[in-house]
Amino acid sequence: MPVDASAPLFGRRVMLRQLVLSDFAAWREVRTRNVDWLVKWEPQRLSGQPDSTQDRDAFAIRCSARQRERQLGTGYGFGVFVDGALCGEINLSSVQRGPFQSAYVGYWIDEKWAGQGLMPESLVVLARFAFEDLHLHRIQISIIPRNGASRRVVAKLGIRDEGTAERYLEIDGQWEDHVRYAMTSEEWAQRRDELESAWLSAR
Repeated sequence: MPVDASAPLFGRRVMLRQLVLSDFAAWREVRTRNVDWLVKWEPQRLSGQPDSTQDRDAFAIRCSARQRERQLGTGYGFGVFVDGALCGEINLSSVQRGPFQSAYVGYWIDEKWAGQGLMPESLVVLARFAFEDLHLHRIQISIIPRNGASRRVVAKLGIRDEGTAERYLEIDGQWEDHVRYAMTSEEWAQRRDELESAWLSAR
């Protein structure tokens, strides 16, 4: 049965839902305020490509592309919201079926919300979706070694380190090494109760 492309996902504090055009003002404010915090960890924007943080039409195209990915089952992008406020994004991308049954996870958070456990919580919500709704076998998270904030997210969850891939992705104009972290459906089944109790249960 196809996954409902519009259904939000819920954690203990976070709500994950797809971004829509009406989110543009909040998106622009958060991304503009966090430019120094975020851009150094992201692929360089192509020359001449419109900036979706400042251009409403470019943001609309971005939303439409993510919606199309959902329809095709190749990607699932979510804004991370707390009490209605946009505080980041978490994305399941490059979903591959066949014998691989795998996808990649990427995330970012507003600096003012960092360190409060919201991204680990969001990642547990996304893992539950990936393994229990999409029935994937594996998810991978790739992080630049010196990005301590992102590595703390996977460390808090005890996600397995698979080693470093050299010059793995272009980031801010440079080919950067990435530490690859992964979880399989077998690991999720073994650790689900522990992770949900720690991050999703009411306190």
